[in-house]
Amino acid sequence: MNVLEAILLGVVQGLTEFLPISSSGHLILVPWLADIRYLQDHPDFNKTFDVALHLGTLFGVIAYFRAEVEMMLRGLGGLARHRAVTNASERLALIVAVATIPAVIVGGLGEDWIDEHLGEPWQIAILLALFGLLLAWADRLPQRHGMEAVGPKQALQIGVAQAAALAPGVSRSGVTITAGRVLGLDRDAAARFSFLLLIPAVGGAVVLKGVGVIQDGLPAGAAGPMAAGVAAAAVSSYAAIAWMLAYVRRRSYDFFVVYRLIAAAVVLLLILTGVKAADF
Repeated sequence: MNVLEAILLGVVQGLTEFLPISSSGHLILVPWLADIRYLQDHPDFNKTFDVALHLGTLFGVIAYFRAEVEMMLRGLGGLARHRAVTNASERLALIVAVATIPAVIVGGLGEDWIDEHLGEPWQIAILLALFGLLLAWADRLPQRHGMEAVGPKQALQIGVAQAAALAPGVSRSGVTITAGRVLGLDRDAAARFSFLLLIPAVGGAVVLKGVGVIQDGLPAGAAGPMAAGVAAAAVSSYAAIAWMLAYVRRRSYDFFVVYRLIAAAVVLLLILTGVKAADF
C-alpha cells in the first residue's frame, strides 16, 4: 500500500465514521471501486490497518469532545465512589457505559461470523438503502428532547441499535442517530450521543486488537503509509464532527438518506451490468 492510498482510506474512514453513511461499508466499497487490492490480498495487515484508522478517528473525537471526555472520566470515578448517580458527570458516564454493553456482547460473540458472512458489496448496498430509509422515517418524528432525556433505559435501546452496525453498510452513527430520533431526541442530541458512543466502542477495540499488532509487528515499509492514514483519519474525523453538528442544527438528515440510496443504486447497477463483481 502506498501513502496516497493510505491517505485516501484515512479520509474515507474519518468522514464516514461520523456521517451516517457507514464507514465499514465505504472502506470495502472504495477499494472495490478503485481496485485497491492490497488490503484484500493481505488480510492480516488489513486488520492492523483498520485498527490504525480507528485510532485516528478516536483522536479526532476525543479532541472535539475533550470537555465531555473529561466529564465522563470524572463521572466514572464518582460512580465508583458513590455507587449512584449524583451529578451530570456521573449520569453521562453511566448512559454511555450502558449504551456500549450490547455492542460489546454482540461483537465478542459474533465477530468471526460477521467477518465471514457479511461485507460483500451487494450486501452493503442493500443495507445502505434499507437503513437509509429507516433514518428518513425516524427523522420525520417530532423532536421533543435534548440529551438530558437519555436515561439508562433509553441508552440501552440506542446501544442495542448500535450493535446492528457491526454489519458493514448499516452505519454505527446512522443507526444510533435513527434510534435517538425514534426516542424523540432532537437532531443535535441524537448526533452528539452517537458520537460520544464511539469513544468507548472504538477505544476498547483499539486496545484489544492493538495488543496483537504490537506482538506481530508491521510488514516492511508499512509504518509510513499507516502513519499517514492515521493522521488523515484524525483530521477528517474532527472536520466531519464539526460540520455534521452544524449541519443538523439547521437541516434534516435527508441529504444522507439520498446519498445512501444513490450509492446503493450505483453499486447494484455496477454488479447487475457485470462491470464489477458482486463480491470482493
